[in-house]
Amino acid sequence: MPAAMIPDDPQEQHLLIAEYVLGLHDAKRQQEIAAWLDRDEVASHTARQWREYWLGAAQLLEPDPLPPRLWRRVARKAGLTRPWWQLAWQSPGLWRTVSASLLLAVALLLGPLREPAPEYTVILQAPGEAASPGWRITVSKSGDLQLTPLVDSHYAANHSVQFWTLQDPAAGPRSLGLVEPGRPALIPASQVGGVQGGQLFELTLEPPGGSPGARPTGPILYIGRAVAL
Repeated sequence: MPAAMIPDDPQEQHLLIAEYVLGLHDAKRQQEIAAWLDRDEVASHTARQWREYWLGAAQLLEPDPLPPRLWRRVARKAGLTRPWWQLAWQSPGLWRTVSASLLLAVALLLGPLREPAPEYTVILQAPGEAASPGWRITVSKSGDLQLTPLVDSHYAANHSVQFWTLQDPAAGPRSLGLVEPGRPALIPASQVGGVQGGQLFELTLEPPGGSPGARPTGPILYIGRAVAL
């Protein structure tokens, strides 16, 4: 596979691998990425981390009863010859795997029936560190943003951790406020101002009380891009 087909930026590589794990590329592109993962141990490890993350995300989804006819269509798409509930009852492990595999199939089948508001997730990682998640962001259908720490972080008392997002490069980054290291935070939709796929989020280390200007001044602690679910 030509090296030019793989981005050099680590964050873009993470997003590419996440899309690959979800099966969002065409067959040829999926094969190209799979060949890259076979050769690159770090990229392969990142793919395993994403698979574990999406499987965990599938278990956190709220139950949403669907019409029996829709489940029959999903079963046909997945090639299941026995009722899905029988398979799930006999093998909880299989049900977790099938749940994650059918997330996209259900979304595609629901497309013509309804247009739900998109939800997004972001994994914030330390710059240059593959598969080292520090924070997780989830954006609800209503637009509220939940910031959840995945690691314990401690910084000097004379510093603050500030949360930023970049939706429009022309407008520049926008502060979402200060966060307490190691503690979750809920940011209302009115403050978030909307999220779109690929939108950048980051945490930076700033002076007490935050950046003195409208842009980050300190080093980036964690960074990531939004992925639509």
